[in-house]
Amino acid sequence: MDRLTERAELMGRMLDTIGAMNKIPASIQANMEMRSAALRCVSCRETEACRKWLENHQGGADGPLDKCPNADLFKQWLDN
Repeated sequence: MDRLTERAELMGRMLDTIGAMNKIPASIQANMEMRSAALRCVSCRETEACRKWLENHQGGADGPLDKCPNADLFKQWLDN
């Protein structure tokens, strides 16, 4: 459970940092995409890189960490 909580917190911080939290579409497809994103985050091996990136971008960023397994999805949401 600790890993799930940690990863959910990191994913939420990533979405906030890039300004995508309020751009997630309200649809059934987006809900399924969010579940898939959460699973990719839980299995990601770049946790330390993610933490460091978030620390270095506390003022915001134009896009997610390139190594993020959800980078393409988050960029898609930013473009909506």
